[in-house]
Amino acid sequence: MLTAVEKVIFLQDVDIFQLISTEDLARVATITEEIEYKDGQELFKINDLSDSMYMVIEGKVKMDRDDQTVMIAAHKDVFGTWALFDDETRVVNATVIEQSTLLKIDKDDFIDLLADNVRITQSVLKAMVVKLRNLMTRTRV
Repeated sequence: MLTAVEKVIFLQDVDIFQLISTEDLARVATITEEIEYKDGQELFKINDLSDSMYMVIEGKVKMDRDDQTVMIAAHKDVFGTWALFDDETRVVNATVIEQSTLLKIDKDDFIDLLADNVRITQSVLKAMVVKLRNLMTRTRV
């Protein structure tokens, strides 16, 4: 089990949390849940409700669609981030392919945290804008 300090250190590397102060990251850490998953365990399937994001502490998780691997998430990788912001269903399947320990943030807990913490909300929004600008810059012809 990660300590609160270890969770904060881990969260510092997550792109949507990079602009959040250490003090506020400690608040984010309180809504994370550390969960152990066995090899072969399914986290979610295409069209499941998007209700949480995941961060890999150790192990590997495969995201696939139509029998094509989209991503293999490993140490410090994050997936399902958009689930915190919209109500769309999942667009990939996620299956543990190596025993894994993940941090999970539930959408409802995240929304409650944002509602109660303006600084965190502003920092997350700024990080999202930076990410979108970078995507737009890369796709320009």
